[in-house]
Amino acid sequence: DANRQISEYKFKLSKAEQDITTLEQNIGRLEGQVARYKSAAENAEKVEDELKAEKRKLQRELRTALDKIEEMEMTNSHLMKRLEKMKANRTALLSQQ
Repeated sequence: DANRQISEYKFKLSKAEQDITTLEQNIGRLEGQVARYKSAAENAEKVEDELKAEKRKLQRELRTALDKIEEMEMTNSHLMKRLEKMKANRTALLSQQ
């Protein structure tokens, strides 16, 4: 009876050691996955920060370009009015002659 219990305990010990080995392998595999996921997350955050900075830069450039367009349109409008006045003056001068 004692020998049977000893062999049962040896079997259970062997099984427990196999389970421990399997669990240690799983821990190693999971730690590797965690490291890869952490690295991927850090890289994604870096890329996100770069994209945000690029977006801010492009928005500034867009605002600058829109301001310049508005300024040029105002200048064009002013010059068109001056041209119309000059044409009107020329027509008036020609009609007086």
